[in-house]
Amino acid sequence: MKCYMCALEGKDSEAVAICIVCGMGLCMDHVIREDVEIWEGGFPFPSKKHEKPLPRMLCEWCYAAYKSD
Repeated sequence: MKCYMCALEGKDSEAVAICIVCGMGLCMDHVIREDVEIWEGGFPFPSKKHEKPLPRMLCEWCYAAYKSD
């Protein structure tokens, strides 16, 4: 699999990760590793946050959407 972001730039790079949100293949230059908080619980409540976040691989676009709180 090739890096989608590199392909948009006219480059040819192998993907080393896949964005957990959109599934885009990403090279080391374009992947963003983010520790994401994990919440668990039933509807409607109570919910609780897990003690430790989980590492997730994101593309630049999904990372921007995640951080646009």
